[in-house]
Amino acid sequence: MRPFILTLLLCNCLISTISVGQNLDTVTSGRFDNGKMWTFDTPPIEYLTQTYGFTPSQGWIDSARMSALRFATYCSASFVSQDGLVMTNHHCARESGTAVQRKGEDFNKDGFYAAKLADERRVPNLFVDQLIKLKDVTIEVKEAMARGTKKKKKIILRDSIIKVIKEKYKLIDEWKGLELQVAIFYKGAKFSLYGFKRHTDVRLVFVPELQLGFFGGDPDNFTYPRYALDCSFFRVYDQNGKPIKTNYFFKFDPNGIRENEPVFVIGNPGRTDRLSTMSQLNFFKEQLLPVTLMYLKNRGEVLRKFNVSAKSDSVLNRIFSIENSRKAITGQLNGLHDPYIYAKKSAFEKEFKNKVGNNPALSNKLTLWSSIDSCRSIYKTVYPSLFLFQPSTMAANGLEISKKINEYVDILKVGKDTTRIKILKKELEAYKPSTHLQLEKDLLLTHFEEASQLLAANDEYWSKVNASKPFAEYVNKIVSETKLYQVDFVKSILKSQKDSILILPNDPLISLGGVHYNLFKNAKKSADEVLNKETLLHSAIAQLQFEVYGNQIPPDANFNLRIADGIVKGYRYNGTEAPIQTTFFGLYDRYYSNKQTFPWSLPEKWKNPTKELLRSPMNFVSTNDIIGGNSGSPMINKKRKAVGLIFDGNIESLPGRFIYLDELNRTVSVHTGGILAALKDIYKAKRIYNELIK
Repeated sequence: MRPFILTLLLCNCLISTISVGQNLDTVTSGRFDNGKMWTFDTPPIEYLTQTYGFTPSQGWIDSARMSALRFATYCSASFVSQDGLVMTNHHCARESGTAVQRKGEDFNKDGFYAAKLADERRVPNLFVDQLIKLKDVTIEVKEAMARGTKKKKKIILRDSIIKVIKEKYKLIDEWKGLELQVAIFYKGAKFSLYGFKRHTDVRLVFVPELQLGFFGGDPDNFTYPRYALDCSFFRVYDQNGKPIKTNYFFKFDPNGIRENEPVFVIGNPGRTDRLSTMSQLNFFKEQLLPVTLMYLKNRGEVLRKFNVSAKSDSVLNRIFSIENSRKAITGQLNGLHDPYIYAKKSAFEKEFKNKVGNNPALSNKLTLWSSIDSCRSIYKTVYPSLFLFQPSTMAANGLEISKKINEYVDILKVGKDTTRIKILKKELEAYKPSTHLQLEKDLLLTHFEEASQLLAANDEYWSKVNASKPFAEYVNKIVSETKLYQVDFVKSILKSQKDSILILPNDPLISLGGVHYNLFKNAKKSADEVLNKETLLHSAIAQLQFEVYGNQIPPDANFNLRIADGIVKGYRYNGTEAPIQTTFFGLYDRYYSNKQTFPWSLPEKWKNPTKELLRSPMNFVSTNDIIGGNSGSPMINKKRKAVGLIFDGNIESLPGRFIYLDELNRTVSVHTGGILAALKDIYKAKRIYNELIK
């Protein structure tokens, strides 16, 4: 296997906070290196009192929890009026907007505003979840696991116990009708039963133009100072088709931020890996992140080329998503190459292991780290095949369906997994061949080029396919000879059965898919074996950490509701100071400084601003701890009023997946005063403006 070569010039963009000449051996871990994403199960009341002189009451905590929402399966949101008005980001609403666009409408270009209640549009399949009840069920889970048979694997046993607990609570009056989930913290040290009220009638009220919601595009993404109106509004309706009435919402405060004053993010951070061991972090640094970056870069280039002629909003949204991921992962990778950050992570692991080793009751568990090291060494050898041959939504359409055809035949021969057979058959019957053959060729070509970089020349894959450089000729041959791009060809395959086992035709793309499927199946089997073992070891370390540090260290993010504290504070960058807030005047400076060109262009309605608008605050920064999933989270002050809407972090915050450092880490929010100013002066959205200032 050839070594991975990182082509990024990491040294040019490291985010190090290390002082010149500082001895890395003297770097120590900080109290909050593992973050401030506190759970609502154990809010840090004493810490907040000591740090800010602010002691939130139980009523404050409960009201903040009930006012917050989880927006579908990918963002956060909140109620901001007693009539069920919901606030989230523009970038969280793009798909929802597209879903309710009518013929002749273009929300990316023109935005949308429902001038009357009757104009609000229900979004199909959209839901928001409100956390109504929570209960610690750790003892129930652990006692059931202790009684469980040793023949079952620990993870399988745990999952079956969780299922039983959920079924039990569904029958209890106070939990009836709620969407039940069990949140797992510290990888199994704590378990909480969460009961959500799921609101399924959600209607679009307002979304700005793409030029405002994503002002500055990718160049400004993850930067500050920033000028984006990344907001949108929806409304929740009850079962009678009326706007719901709620006592739990964040009232807007357009003047609620002050420098160095505490603010709180209430949202659902998606995932962090701060409890990872150093060998796991080395894998991220040496393999996973560089390979993922290569993959995203290649797909972005292919889609940009395709969209020159296609001009598709859905493709454009996918390109935005890819570029967002690329920039985020680049920042994560830079963080792992930063000697100061790396030293801090090493220092924490050393400190943690010392505490374990010095405790006679725990010292025998020190072998957990070396065992994980061994697992990760094995996994590294499997990973390239696992990555290259896995199913992907960003691969050639024909190749992906050919993998499913081969999987279908394989499972059908065994005949045991009837559920998977039904799923695959339904997907195969619904398959519609791509008509964009050049896009298919480009994606296939990209795959072979990636395989040539990640696999050795004598790898098993190359012995099974006839591909040779240059790959373009081979790709052209496959696409021209396959029948998978013919209408109804897949359906005809499903009908051609012999003794209940499908006989596959001699087709080059189906054959290639068979090679992919079998290599992936074998790689996944090997990977699952080692990862299942590593998962148990890592869970033991996480539970050990809880034994040693308790609630002083929050659990890793897992898309469950958290409260993250911070202060409004600027920071030094590029030899100057970033102010705590920006104004609309700065938006127009970016517009004119960049010669009024995309992605800094503005719609016509924005070209004659009032003096009042120019003076209004637009975005601001704070030290709160956020990660993907926090998009759409409300930023509130001590009075529990909304002062901002989370939409981004600065470039220095990107290593936050692995460590939280508030020296330069900043959360970027849309200022609620700026939202109101735009609604009033530009959109003339009097109805929701008045609703927000009640």
